[in-house]
Amino acid sequence: MKLWLPAALALLAGCSTLGPDAYRDQRPRFDLFEYFDGTVDAWGQFEDRSGKVVKRFVVLIRGTVRDGRLTLEEDFKYSDGTEERRVWTITRAGEGRYRGTAADVVGEAEGRSAGNALNWRYTLALVVDGRTWHVNFDDWMFLHEGGVLLNRAQMSKFGLRLGEVFIAFRRRA
Repeated sequence: MKLWLPAALALLAGCSTLGPDAYRDQRPRFDLFEYFDGTVDAWGQFEDRSGKVVKRFVVLIRGTVRDGRLTLEEDFKYSDGTEERRVWTITRAGEGRYRGTAADVVGEAEGRSAGNALNWRYTLALVVDGRTWHVNFDDWMFLHEGGVLLNRAQMSKFGLRLGEVFIAFRRRA
């Protein structure tokens, strides 16, 4: 047997991705539609691949569930004074599955949830210095007691890690 084969198999095993089912028994149970139906405040930051905080932001999110759809109106205010708006339209695609679109999302986002976790994957068309880059997001949300929702999104392009986005959400009473 060649020596490279065991090394290649070990490498592939290390690349396997964890799915939401690993969190099936975790509580409180997270339902995307329930959590975001109403007004939610969020605070976040983008870190480059070295871990340096490049930009901070706050987000006001207004969610509405109507006719089997969740509409999220997200208004971002960044630490450099810039502002951005994103409007998501999300539908259920079966038990624990979601699909979503937004103007700057390339194609369709796909989400899977179980227990307290949701994994959301999509490609975002990001404008940087006048150029548009298609960046892949692997987004994980975890609901904690007290209604706190934590989010970590890994950003990549061509399989190379660009950085991470961290966000904390809190529903308004």
